[in-house]
Amino acid sequence: MSTLFEAAGFGKEAPRPLADRLRPQKLTDVVGQEHLTGEDGVLSRMLASGRIPSIILWGPPGTGKTTIARLLAGETGLAFEQMSAIFSGVADLKKAFEQARIRREQGRGTLLFVDEIHRFNKSQQDSFLPYVEDGTITLVGATTENPSFELNGALLSRAQVLVLNRLDADAMTALVTRAEMFEKRPLPVDAQALSALIAMADGDGRYILNLVEEIFSSIPEGALPLTSEALAKSVQKRMPLYDKAADGHYNLISALHKSVRGSDPDAALYYLARMLTAGEDPLFLARRLVRMAIEDVGLADPDALHQALAAKDTYDFLGSPEGELALAQATIYIATAPKSNAGYKAFGAAMKRAKETGSLAPPKIILNAPTKMMREQEYGAGYRYDHDEPEAFSGQNYFPAEMGREQYYNPPERGFEREVKKRLDYWAKLRKARD
Repeated sequence: MSTLFEAAGFGKEAPRPLADRLRPQKLTDVVGQEHLTGEDGVLSRMLASGRIPSIILWGPPGTGKTTIARLLAGETGLAFEQMSAIFSGVADLKKAFEQARIRREQGRGTLLFVDEIHRFNKSQQDSFLPYVEDGTITLVGATTENPSFELNGALLSRAQVLVLNRLDADAMTALVTRAEMFEKRPLPVDAQALSALIAMADGDGRYILNLVEEIFSSIPEGALPLTSEALAKSVQKRMPLYDKAADGHYNLISALHKSVRGSDPDAALYYLARMLTAGEDPLFLARRLVRMAIEDVGLADPDALHQALAAKDTYDFLGSPEGELALAQATIYIATAPKSNAGYKAFGAAMKRAKETGSLAPPKIILNAPTKMMREQEYGAGYRYDHDEPEAFSGQNYFPAEMGREQYYNPPERGFEREVKKRLDYWAKLRKARD
């Protein structure tokens, strides 16, 4: 089986990145994905059965998707055909399908590996269906995006989705050890620098091997090991995996919101910092904080909304990075405030009833009567001005006559809403007495 470089037309003596030279030769050599490649892993069981179905490999960059696809082809005797959805179009797909058809007539199957398969549009994804169904190809697609959102349901129903994990510290250390064995010398970094190196790679195995190769080539054998400070100066830090239109964005904002709702200011600050570090628009975060203050705190602490709006105004006034402290302050305040979604639920219930009841007229007692005809029809007749009533409360029914009184807002006995509940209970008592 040829390497990617050989397939691209380079000879065996051509320079190849360390990551390519260290590419695993068997499935069990793939690190960090033991739930798939281990002895009892999903892929190992598939291979033991003698057949692999079409598969979608979903995981972050540098976790072994391409390597696994090549190894599956090698261990099943299938011809390996590779393409990237970024650089391929309809003509490329037709050519790949035709070549697979010819191989099938000659008695050999084809594993078609499609990198970034989510980049294909709906019609392009649909074009795989007949060839997957009749066995002309075994499709292995790779994606960094959630297949549920990015791939057609028809294609997903014909493929098994396997999730690859972000490489943890142990897996990254194992890759460094392999590189040291290949280079026949230890990586010239101290323990703290190695930890920093692993953090820089952010779970991307390909990236850490590129960093290791850079260090090996720039630090001569016998030189003093790099410290973490020296390492930071000599290599470029990888930006965190984050795309404002992709899963990383939605996962982190969900984590921030739920940490605030769960009254955990430390976790909330961590996710706020994660998003700011990754380049998120601070005003987007300010808008989300306003939403949290309304949706999850509400009238349990009305000042939460003021804090969120003040943070937005402060950021507008100061900019970054000073204005980001205002976002942090609002995050802490909202996370530590008493929580209530009573207003949120009450509005939802009222919206539901408004749609159900259509155009029911309000009771005439609360309608104005600016004309003689309206007065003759008793618009406003019997209305009692609450400020003139005992306790400044008339207790009249303001719902349409066909509905009667309904209750949507039920405040909990928390924070400021404890006082609101006392008032509502007192008015309910007065209303009952006057009825």
